[in-house]
Amino acid sequence: MQQLLAPIKAFLGCETPESWIQAAKKPEQLNVLLIDHCNCELKAAQTAMMMIRKYAIDKSSADILKAWAKPYEDFVYSQTRDAQAFLNRDVKKNDITNDLAASHHLAISADLLSKMVRLIKEEFHHFEQVLQIMTDRGIAYTNMRAGQYARQLIGHVRTHEPLTIIDKLIVGAFIEARSCERFAKLAPHLDPELTKFYTSLLRSEARHYQDYLSLAEEVAGGDISERIDFFRIKEAELILAEDNDFRFHSGMPTVEVLLHKTTK
Repeated sequence: MQQLLAPIKAFLGCETPESWIQAAKKPEQLNVLLIDHCNCELKAAQTAMMMIRKYAIDKSSADILKAWAKPYEDFVYSQTRDAQAFLNRDVKKNDITNDLAASHHLAISADLLSKMVRLIKEEFHHFEQVLQIMTDRGIAYTNMRAGQYARQLIGHVRTHEPLTIIDKLIVGAFIEARSCERFAKLAPHLDPELTKFYTSLLRSEARHYQDYLSLAEEVAGGDISERIDFFRIKEAELILAEDNDFRFHSGMPTVEVLLHKTTK
């Protein structure tokens, strides 16, 4: 595990503060933790899908992506949902790589398509795994306001191509790297089932970070260390700043969060 985490720790600008771990391991925060984690898996898949649609496929392939995401989005955005029915549904093939036609928008479109489809497949699987854990524990999925973390990082993305896609890919790398770091930090403080589950996610999250970063380097065709350093500072600022909400990627919890007074 330490060998896996070493490049992650070197990439990030700071480690998760102990105060976040203290809040996350409280039994009364478990519902929030799992529901937000479930949402994060779906958002990660949706982000990868948007990258594919904009940069990697012809318009004719967009409907295939929409159909792939539809059961997950219908479940999350429905006013009435049945988690067990969703988990027991008849699942069609979960790898549509051969059904999508790569565009020539970028020189790396085919590589972007391949890496993002694999990521989407894994994120959807993780979504279902978290939902199954919740269902087994009698924790109902509910809509929850998203934290500020990803939105504030995206706010620093430049608005002219190819700088936009480079920044988006770097942001994706930081989000995945932070997820991996937090899984590792959190795992020892949870019950045996959750410890095993979060430990099992480390390898895929580490690969996701590497895929995003390698794609950013491919698009740039040169050194992107300056831009990585920029986002490293911004990401660390968010992690070390006080945060009134407790979420999987939230900053340092305020006293109110530690006392479990603001978790909606």
